[in-house]
Amino acid sequence: MRTLAPLALALSFTACQSSGPRVVDADPARRQALFEAVAGLEGRWQMEGPDGTAYIEFAVTAGGSAVRETMFPGTPYEMVNMYTLDGNGLAMTHYCAAGNQPHMRADALEGDRLAFRTTGVSDLKAPDEHYMGSMTLVFVDADHVEQHWVSLNAPESEHMPAFALSRVR
Repeated sequence: MRTLAPLALALSFTACQSSGPRVVDADPARRQALFEAVAGLEGRWQMEGPDGTAYIEFAVTAGGSAVRETMFPGTPYEMVNMYTLDGNGLAMTHYCAAGNQPHMRADALEGDRLAFRTTGVSDLKAPDEHYMGSMTLVFVDADHVEQHWVSLNAPESEHMPAFALSRVR
C-alpha cells in the first residue's frame, strides 16, 4: 500500500498538469483581421422587424480583448454574445434567452463573411432541445451588416430570418 501512495500522487499531479492552460501557436495577422472585423462593429445598431424597431449594441471590453454584443437590450429576450480570440480563430459564446450557451467558432474571414459554427453547447438539458447552431455575419458596408442564424432542434434545423442591421452610432 505504501508503494501505491507515491504512484497515485504522481498520477494525480500529471493529470492536473495535462488539464491546465493551453498555450496556442497563432498567426498574429490572421488573428488581428478576425478580431478587428467584429470590433469594428462597436456601437448601436437597429433593425426593423415585424414587431417594430429593435436594437443590438456592440462594445469592445476586457482591455480590448473581447467584444460584447447585447441583442435586444432591456427586453425580456435580451441575449449576449461574447467574441474572443482563440488561437487562429474567433470564438463566440451565445448566451441565449432559451437558457443554453452555444459555443461557436469562425476560422477565417471569407470575403465579406464570418461564419461561426457550433463547437459545443453548455447547459443543454435534452438531446432534442432547441439551440442556435450557427451564425454568419455578412459585412455589407461600414454601416450595414447582416446576421444569418440557424436554429437547431436535433435532428432538424431552421434558418431564421436574417437580421439586417443599420448603424445608429
